[in-house]
Amino acid sequence: MRYKRPDRKNALSILQAAERDMKFTLSLPVTEESSATIIRNIYESFRMLGDALLTEKGIESEDHITPIKELLTLKVNTTRPLSILDNMRRLRHNINYYGYKPRPEEAENALAISQALFEPLVEHIKKRLR
Repeated sequence: MRYKRPDRKNALSILQAAERDMKFTLSLPVTEESSATIIRNIYESFRMLGDALLTEKGIESEDHITPIKELLTLKVNTTRPLSILDNMRRLRHNINYYGYKPRPEEAENALAISQALFEPLVEHIKKRLR
């Protein structure tokens, strides 16, 4: 981790980018071919939420674990546990670095996770950045 100047404006920009990316990803049809992209994009949108929090604190992350851990510290009421994001991180890692080909059911699960967690996290982070 590297410390830098806290930047609320940049944090808000990262948050907005995560929202745009998630909106696009949710518009993709789930197929054998699109499953990896959907899972990667959903995970990346969550990671960006964590990056927004870290940026607001003045912390620059050098890995994917720190932003996800930052999300896990939030006290947000959701229908699924936030800890499931770490499972998504591992799945994305397997896709990117070991050539794992996810099934459409796994993409559907990632979509269900995003529907349960993304908006509550976005709203919580928006309040924090105001």
